[in-house]
Amino acid sequence: MSDKDDHIRTIGYGESAIGYIRKNTLPAYPRSYELWYTYSAGYNQGLNRAVNEAVKENGRISTDEMLSLYGRFLSPTRLGDRLDDVGSKVSREVEEIVETLKLSADATSDYGAALEQAGLKISGITDPDKLKLYVTHLVKSTQNAVASNRKLESQLLESKKHIENLQSSLEAIRYESLIDELTTLNNRKHFDNSLEKVIRNSIESGRGFALLMTDIDHFKKFNDTYGHQTGDQVLRLVALSVKQNISSQDIACRYGGEEFAIILPHAGLDEAIEVAEKIRAAVMAKELVKRSTGENLGRITISAGIAAYKPNDNEHTIVSRADEAMYAAKNAGRNLVKTENDLEMKENQENVA
Repeated sequence: MSDKDDHIRTIGYGESAIGYIRKNTLPAYPRSYELWYTYSAGYNQGLNRAVNEAVKENGRISTDEMLSLYGRFLSPTRLGDRLDDVGSKVSREVEEIVETLKLSADATSDYGAALEQAGLKISGITDPDKLKLYVTHLVKSTQNAVASNRKLESQLLESKKHIENLQSSLEAIRYESLIDELTTLNNRKHFDNSLEKVIRNSIESGRGFALLMTDIDHFKKFNDTYGHQTGDQVLRLVALSVKQNISSQDIACRYGGEEFAIILPHAGLDEAIEVAEKIRAAVMAKELVKRSTGENLGRITISAGIAAYKPNDNEHTIVSRADEAMYAAKNAGRNLVKTENDLEMKENQENVA
């Protein structure tokens, strides 16, 4: 996406955010702007859902509600607090396990001492009654040791379950931090991490990959005309079309706003073109119906651009070429797939002319 296009798109979100602040007569805190900017861009489905419910119930968002929503959905410390909470629980669980093992070790030591002492005394006993007494004592000590071991086993199994639950919580937090909630595709953070890794793998293996960038045509106009909820439906529809037409090794992400990025490991331009055309056709084939009214809103289209990895490429250069190809598709009439080769052909033609 060019700086100019990015400017126009983000200014639109910013103006929309200011409009919501004015409409709800809220103080223009940075937090307030961030919340309404995120709402306008549709990056956080949970936030949008909560805002829509609050507005439906009260007609507007108060300052206290706005700050509460910011704390729930946008606060930079939100995931950190959850990680701290899980970390504290893990620490407590480990402390309990250590204490349990210590008690078990003490019990085992006492049992060993009792056996050793009994063994020394039994060897010198000739009286059957005294021998019976010591044997009874040994049996009782053995029963106590068995009971202690069973208790330890039970506590360790319970701790294992707790640790597994905490591990699941950590995995959920990690998943949340890398997934776009609205589309359930990977988010921009995951894209950046994955692209860096794929480039590193290509350098080491000598095998390239392709990068596919797509953008929904006329999305801002569609969003402004039919509202954010219908716009969200469009984003989910495109995301579904992406998921249905890529392989398990491909990495599909919501790059930002209405733009999507797909990393195709080990693919060349021809393979990437085939994937892009399938996604483009799948999106165009779906008719969009407004859920609240049943109104048929017609079809939507996407424009796509493709770049293939070249030696000495970095994250910025390959994204830039794929982005330029995508905007070449838009400039050529939209609902098209273009590659970096089309850019080179156009440049050569201009040089000849």
